[in-house]
Amino acid sequence: MTAPVKHVWIALLVVYVVWGSTYFGIKVAVETIPPLLAAGMRFAVAALLLAAVLAWRGTSLRVTRAELVASAVAGILLLGLGVGLVHVAEMRIDSSVAAMIAGTVPLQIIALRLLAGESPARATRLSTLAGLAGLLLVVAPGLGAGSTALGLAVMISATMSWTLGSFLSKRLALPSDPFVASVYEMGFGGAFLMVGAAAAGEYGDLGASTFALDSVLAWAYLVVMGSLVGFSAYAWLLRVAPISLVVTHQYVNPLVAIALGMAFLGERPSPWALAGAALVIGAVYVAIKSEFPRRAARPATVAPRGTPADQTA
Repeated sequence: MTAPVKHVWIALLVVYVVWGSTYFGIKVAVETIPPLLAAGMRFAVAALLLAAVLAWRGTSLRVTRAELVASAVAGILLLGLGVGLVHVAEMRIDSSVAAMIAGTVPLQIIALRLLAGESPARATRLSTLAGLAGLLLVVAPGLGAGSTALGLAVMISATMSWTLGSFLSKRLALPSDPFVASVYEMGFGGAFLMVGAAAAGEYGDLGASTFALDSVLAWAYLVVMGSLVGFSAYAWLLRVAPISLVVTHQYVNPLVAIALGMAFLGERPSPWALAGAALVIGAVYVAIKSEFPRRAARPATVAPRGTPADQTA
């Protein structure tokens, strides 16, 4: 580590709690605010706020045309279709179930790597199969109900888009500064979602009851904490802490989401879903340990790309 241990663990706790709580925040926000509009405004406002902060610090927001196109592709896949569809899905499924499904993203990325001809370690391949079996246990209890089944299908589609966006982000010519990349990705993702909201007729659904206090506060929390504070903590961690420590959020965040859903939303995941979640989290843990066996001793040197949506909802 290149920073005090105390500071690293404070930042890691922020990432654990803030990103784990975004599923709870989305569930509350979409109780009255149309889902695509809620997500679109979230990223549009976050992009403007982050751009203002960067301008105040003297950071140039100029990018090449190739970087602009790459940011648009990443922003639409990660935020427009990825996180935007999470908002839609949570109108039909519990936030805890959404978090369990999202927890399979690291395993889906490994599956894409296999399809691309890469050869991860044997333990990584086996953990991927185990995690995807856990996903089946998570979604199985809701397959009999039409509304819930549709929500599960939308959520799985969201994670697939999220996975593809994360996979391609490492191959796209994104801006080298992760915060500048975030501005453009959130801007394009937000614009895509707001156009989608118009196509879905969500603007016609707006009324006095749309902006209930609880939903507005949850939306503001997603903008400030989820899209700004959480990402800043994560970006700092990637520069000062071992990557094997930083990525532990991928199996802690679902636990936080499940706990919040049960404590404050009265959600009661089925025993099968909880067993599946345990299998997914265990599989992600094994995959991470297999992928980063010798990296814990040195700081991460890779810069984060995109927005918090690269890692969580």
